[in-house]
Amino acid sequence: MEEEAQRSKTIDSQLPCLIFLGTPEFSVPALKKLASVNAPILLVVTQPDQPSGRGKKLKPPAVKAAAETLGLSIYQPERIKGREAIEHIHSCGAECAVVVAYGQILPQDLLDVFALGTLNVHASLLPAYRGAAPIQRCLLAGETRTGVSIMLLDAGMDTGPVLSQRAFEIEEDEAFGSLHDRMANLGADLLLETLLRWRRGDVLPIPQVDALATYAPPILKTETQVAWGLPARQIVNTIRAFDPSPGAYGVFQGQRLKLFQTELLPWTGQGRAGEIVGCSERGLVVLGGDGRGLAIGALQLEGKRRVTAAEFLRGHALPVGALLS
Repeated sequence: MEEEAQRSKTIDSQLPCLIFLGTPEFSVPALKKLASVNAPILLVVTQPDQPSGRGKKLKPPAVKAAAETLGLSIYQPERIKGREAIEHIHSCGAECAVVVAYGQILPQDLLDVFALGTLNVHASLLPAYRGAAPIQRCLLAGETRTGVSIMLLDAGMDTGPVLSQRAFEIEEDEAFGSLHDRMANLGADLLLETLLRWRRGDVLPIPQVDALATYAPPILKTETQVAWGLPARQIVNTIRAFDPSPGAYGVFQGQRLKLFQTELLPWTGQGRAGEIVGCSERGLVVLGGDGRGLAIGALQLEGKRRVTAAEFLRGHALPVGALLS
């Protein structure tokens, strides 16, 4: 315990005074990691509380809840580009800022405030998948390898020089939820390592090659509906990309049926795209547009809770030969 306390104190002395900007669950591991080594976090900036649920009660962002638990100062401006927000952040006297999925574009006037710049955790191997939805876009594209980048923010959309990266393999049937959590934790570790090295002057920023850039625009609601005419592999990728949230869906008997926990099966069959051909220990078996089978292990009818395929079938008739649209 004494050795751990001494280690944290040593790390503390090597870290710059910083402002942390983040909002969703993805940001929380990074905030907790920095707090765990007593990083001098002068202020946590996050989005305003938002109405949530049927009662539309205000719900704090995940970062706000974490910051309150950690006893950190919190600031929730409506617009980060406003003069008041910039002046308030500037008055803290921080050496640098750390951004982890904050949700607003930082203006150049704010970026210019920090002597050591603004470090950003991005969930891709830049310049691949610049933009708001790198994890989902990566899964939709069927990538087998991804990673996390720590970059210096500039006025562009994820165009700044890269300070560090760490790559890893995506598991065969890994879904968004699992990949999101792995990347959030990996990003937290890599951020701390990079901050220490950046403060010491041991990191050389590497400009991105714009010609190699690909993009990850926000997900449209229309993209979450499964197109059963696509090859089964692409359908599996679609379901993986939105599992557990917001959930890819098909339509059965006029109702939305969300689909989760999917995998590609090693056989093809005769039938129509979207046709239910049976049920196995892996879940409901449906045909893709190429005749290949895929298993769907969990389902959720609109207004109901998510259940396993076996539980769903005990209460609902999904006969062999029926079509999902």
